[in-house]
Amino acid sequence: MIPTYVTGFPRIGKKRELKSALEAFWAHKFPFHEVQNLAKSLRQKHWQYQSNSHINYIACNDFSYYDNMLDTMVMLGAIPKRFCDILDPVERYFAMARGDTTHQAMEMTKWFNTNYHYIVPELSMAMDLHVDISKITNEYVEAKNLGITPKINLIGPLTFLALSTCEGNDNFAYFDAILEAYATVFKQLSALDSHLIIQCDESFLAKTPEPKQLSLLKIAYEKLGHIAPHIDIAVVTYFDHAKEAVEILGNCPIWAIGLDFVYGEENLEALCYIQGKKLIAGLIDGRNVWKNNALKTASLITRIGEVIPKDQLIFSTSCSLLHLPYSIQEETKLDTCIKEKLSFAVEKLHELSELSHFFEAPIAYSEPVCTQPSSTSKPKLTHYTRSAYKTRESLQTKVLNLPLFPTTTIGSFPQTKEIRSLRSAFKRGELSAEAYEKAIQNAIKACVAFQEEIGLDVLVHGEFERNDMVEYFGEQLEGFAFSENGWVQSYGSRCVKPPLLYGSVSRKHPMTVEWITYAQSLSDKPMKGMLTGPVTILNWSFVRDDIPKSEVAYEVAQAIADEIDDLQRHDIKIIQVDEAAFKEGYPLRVEKIKAYEKWAVDSFKMAVNSAWDQTQIHTHMCYSNFNDIIHTIEQMDADVITIETSRSGNKLLKVFQKVGYKAQIGPGVYDIHSPRVPSVEEMREQIEAFLHVLPKEQLWINPDCGLKTRGQEEVKASLKNMIEAVHSFR
Repeated sequence: MIPTYVTGFPRIGKKRELKSALEAFWAHKFPFHEVQNLAKSLRQKHWQYQSNSHINYIACNDFSYYDNMLDTMVMLGAIPKRFCDILDPVERYFAMARGDTTHQAMEMTKWFNTNYHYIVPELSMAMDLHVDISKITNEYVEAKNLGITPKINLIGPLTFLALSTCEGNDNFAYFDAILEAYATVFKQLSALDSHLIIQCDESFLAKTPEPKQLSLLKIAYEKLGHIAPHIDIAVVTYFDHAKEAVEILGNCPIWAIGLDFVYGEENLEALCYIQGKKLIAGLIDGRNVWKNNALKTASLITRIGEVIPKDQLIFSTSCSLLHLPYSIQEETKLDTCIKEKLSFAVEKLHELSELSHFFEAPIAYSEPVCTQPSSTSKPKLTHYTRSAYKTRESLQTKVLNLPLFPTTTIGSFPQTKEIRSLRSAFKRGELSAEAYEKAIQNAIKACVAFQEEIGLDVLVHGEFERNDMVEYFGEQLEGFAFSENGWVQSYGSRCVKPPLLYGSVSRKHPMTVEWITYAQSLSDKPMKGMLTGPVTILNWSFVRDDIPKSEVAYEVAQAIADEIDDLQRHDIKIIQVDEAAFKEGYPLRVEKIKAYEKWAVDSFKMAVNSAWDQTQIHTHMCYSNFNDIIHTIEQMDADVITIETSRSGNKLLKVFQKVGYKAQIGPGVYDIHSPRVPSVEEMREQIEAFLHVLPKEQLWINPDCGLKTRGQEEVKASLKNMIEAVHSFR
């Protein structure tokens, strides 16, 4: 049999146990040693699952209390100076991730083209690197005590550097210092056992690396490969092909090269460079939930086997299974027809094990018989031709009559325990529709009253009826199904439950009109209609893989366009179509970007082109570097874009200034992912910084994202401070 290899495994737990423990600890209801005990039990369960599935290469150090990049900073001692006054390592760790009353959290952004967020390292010449491998040592010993000899997962040095921010513009100017720290890590790890396998995740190599970076790749693995003869290094890439790097790595003193053949079939062209090394072939999809297409995989294996001898092959997941839900065993309510098509993380282990028998006996595969429900007729999209921005702006200014520096929020208000319990009781049939509607209306009424009391200019209804910004819409559209426990980690303790987009999409009925119009009836100020855009709905769902994504996006866009038309006919004058995940969906390879941009922009414009000129269209994007997509954002042609900038020191804004962006912009004036309440003076300084980049006529003032996950008191205090800061500028 071919050996099997799992790149990484989910860590949040079958029932999100780690999430619950962490949040209880942050709320001072749970001591950290109890979190540690829970984490240990989770790791042992996850190792045992893999061992029972006959996985040969099982990872340790893929677990994290918050994020693996943050763990790598701690391992290297790359701690920003502003956190060095915190002596307790646990307190410092979470302050770096979340901030506290006196420390602003580190920047957070998307992990390549996934919905996972990582903490961005901050590099400076003043760094005083001190290596600490205690976390790895503890987990390695834990696994050995279970009778499992694990491989050790590390973020590779090139990827760590590429994903960092730094003083100056060249992250790789810190290459020598970081590589020396990695060398120290390898030397210290070498004492752990008589034989070690270290997996270095170099996913950055799937992003069309430059010649200089490829040269540094060779230097790095020439050095690390000679640290100790009993250390075998596996350099693993994923999410796309890494052809340029394979030739370099093929000549480095490493044991194995891991390549993704699910999302980077072009890797087949580089197999000739893998001579005398193991090929870790990523064949089981770590990004999507559908069962493996064994016929397609068999064809891939045959093509790989024409170049790579059997004794050099290891079969693997395409990437870490972190991006998948835990197990379909927890799903009791899904339609059998849909459930039989699914494979979550635990099931992927079984698929991988079965795949290892391929060379002994060809895989027998038959497609499950199932007629997918689909709408018999597509909604006819009402097309309007929106005028040029200046024309729209003039009309909207007259209709809305907003003051200078209009203030708003991104949409959601805190989802209290009571609100969540209310929705759950209604779904379980324990609460009548009449009682549920009355309770939600009361929550909306209180939310609107608070916004009016503090003086916000453009109001929102709070989204109390919504569980999730994608799931809520998917539940009201044909073609979607929903798991009970299909949770996936997004960042820290934050988990999302992506819908299963399996069939043809259409709108069954108006989705938001009732709640938005009720909220508007409570105020004379404009109330924003809140919708999720087609690209984000796709990027935050598990999408059918039997037709092109673009076709699915256009179906979703038609449904959103119909909703916009209904809202404006009910006198809703501002409609926000969130595209929070627009950048997330970008291909990593340069040559694939144009095709994505084409259908992504087209689907957004298709969704909003039903808006009249006097209907102001907002969109929201978060945690993205806009430098390389600013012209694409211009093509989207929204009237107002709100963006996250609070953790990035306003660097994102400069690109809007550089290109002479004409539409209006609402940069995030404070970070909602941190529990701290920023002062009025902090907000004044932030607005002052905005005005160095943007004309006052273009500027909106708002938090950087939705307020759903925050506590009510901190939200009230933060928004009051925001309004006070704005008044001083008016």
